[in-house]
Formats: sequence, structure tokens, C-alpha cells
Amino acid sequence: MHFAFVSGNPALDLVATVESRRDQPRDLLTTPEDLEQWVLACDELPDQVSADATALTGAVELREAIHRLAVDRMHGRRYEPAGLDILNNAAAGPPPALHLGDAGIRRTGDVTSALAHIARRAITLLADPHTCLKECGRPSCTRLYLDRSRGTRRTWCGMQACGNRVKAAAYRARKHTTR
Repeated sequence: MHFAFVSGNPALDLVATVESRRDQPRDLLTTPEDLEQWVLACDELPDQVSADATALTGAVELREAIHRLAVDRMHGRRYEPAGLDILNNAAAGPPPALHLGDAGIRRTGDVTSALAHIARRAITLLADPHTCLKECGRPSCTRLYLDRSRGTRRTWCGMQACGNRVKAAAYRARKHTTR
């Protein structure tokens, strides 16, 4: 399984484990093993966790709560109480442990600590009034991302995938029009 971490925050990257939310949603976290792989791929989380069906359900609930809260934030709406409860309860879990070694920082913990870290990152993101959250400008992409560009003029979640596709399509359209 390939996961992209281009949103600027691991909480938003967790939200992005559902692709194309508008058209034909594709969930990338359908098994406990998928969750284990996502945690392993995320640089801020423990190097290895073991997940079961209960952990997967908790991760999906957290992901959907973060998505709803982020969309509420983007549209200037009050946060949904149920989503806040899910987020705050997840954040109350133990944090991953940090270990310093010659190779740098190593993180250890279980899936609960990984989700607690994600929930804390979401809280920090959503509480910052200066954070600019956006949804990708490519019509088939629904990824939310943190825009830190100068002037907050970034349009796509990531240049490699969405930005290149949009620019290539525009180029083809211009070439087709000039013929």
C-alpha cells in the first residue's frame, strides 16, 4: 500500500486515507494491516504497532471526526460536538515514547499512542487561528492540506501528483485549442 504524506500535518494525512470523497470514495484503511502500514509510513509515529479490528474502528472514527472538524473550520462553522468528543478522547491517550540514539530519534508505543499523537496534532492544527486549511484544487482530489506558501496561494495538495496533472491537462487543452 502506498500512502502519500503531502498534507503538511499527519492528522490531515490520516484524513487523506480516503481518496476521492466526492465521487467514488476509496478507503485505504480497510484492514488492521493497512493501519499498521500507515503508522509505519508516518515519520512522526512509532516504528511498529500491532492493530486489530477495534484499533482500526477507532482510527477510522478519528479520521472521520478530524475530517468533519477540518471542514467545519474551513467553512467557519461551529465544531460538531460528537467530533470534538472523539478527537478529545483520542488525544487523552498516552503519547509515543521518544528514544535518542546514534541514528536519531526512534518512537515506540502502541496504536493507541499513535492515534493520541495524531489527535493532538489535529487539535493543535484546528486551534491555530492562523492556519490556512484548503482542499486540493484538482476536481477529483479531495485531500485537505495546510497551505504554508507565501501569500497562501497554493492550489494543490502536492505538486508531484495533482499539480502536475492539472498543469499537464491545461497544457494539452491549450495545444488542442491552437490547432
